[in-house]
Order: sequence, then C-alpha cells, then structure tokens
Amino acid sequence: MGKTEYITNEQIYKLVLEEQVPDAKNFLWIATADIKDLHVPKGRKWIPFLSVLSGLVDNGVQIRLIHSKEPGPAFREDFDRYPNLIEGIERILCPRAHFKAVIVDGEFAYAGSANLTGAGMGAKNPNKRNFENGIITRDQHLIQQIMEQFDKVWIGEWCGKCMRKKYCADYEDVYLG
Repeated sequence: MGKTEYITNEQIYKLVLEEQVPDAKNFLWIATADIKDLHVPKGRKWIPFLSVLSGLVDNGVQIRLIHSKEPGPAFREDFDRYPNLIEGIERILCPRAHFKAVIVDGEFAYAGSANLTGAGMGAKNPNKRNFENGIITRDQHLIQQIMEQFDKVWIGEWCGKCMRKKYCADYEDVYLG
C-alpha cells in the first residue's frame, strides 16, 4: 500500500478489517455512526467481528469506540459472548458522531463513509452492500488529523455546546462526574 489510497466497497472490508485491524499491537480507535452485528472470515467459518476485538483485548490492545446510537440486539447478543469486552473496550456514545474512522497504532488510518456494519464495510453479499468510499493512509500528517478529530470527540470538547446532551447516555457519567 502506498501512503494514501482511495478505496471503495469491499476493498474497505479487505484492506481495513481483514488486513489491518487484526494486526493492532497497541491501540485501535473506531468511530462510526451505526454499529451492527458484523462477521469476518476465519478459515472456512464466519465469526463475529467482536471475536477479533476480544482477541485484541486479550493481547493487551487498548480499544476505543465512538458511536452515535445503541447497537442492535444481534450485536448485543454477540457482545455478551465476550465478557472481556465489557472492561476491554472504552466506549462513548455521542449522538452527533457521524464520522467513520479506524486508526491502528497511529500508523494506519481509514476515513470514509462506511459504518461498522456488514452493509457498510462490504462484508455482505455484493448485491446487499452499500456503495461506500474512503481513504486509507500511512501518511503521519493525515493520521494525526484523523486522530485529533477522534480525540476531540472522545474528551468531550464539543459537549458543552452540542445541544443534544439529553440524548447522550454517557454525558452525565463521563463529563459531569
């Protein structure tokens, strides 16, 4: 991969979820508006993406997730199958978060349109997936900009003026103490 590439549809799934995320060593940051039950191949089987995250947690990878609404029931069922994720994933629900990003160890980043769903990331049948695009990069300047936006949402920089606090389940616990 060159420093920065434009990618679409199933390339997002292959180049981000299959090739980069499982190789995280230190940290993985994911931002998505929507999060649903997503599966990835492992040998001849398809396993929940949460299984990959569970393995990363077991290996000491710090995972942060920003999402804008509560996941669906299938995701929650899968989540409950991996108890280490309860403490192993730091999570913030922000109703204004609509950006999509995956940052691996500060060395690789994806930014684009795809939510963390099968239809968004391109893991579904070609006739059932969304049309998505984005960029992947190893350019440190660009990665820093993506991380800066993530970090500003993470630390609540815009929470005081967002006017959606009543919809934010985390606001009182995280930002008001």
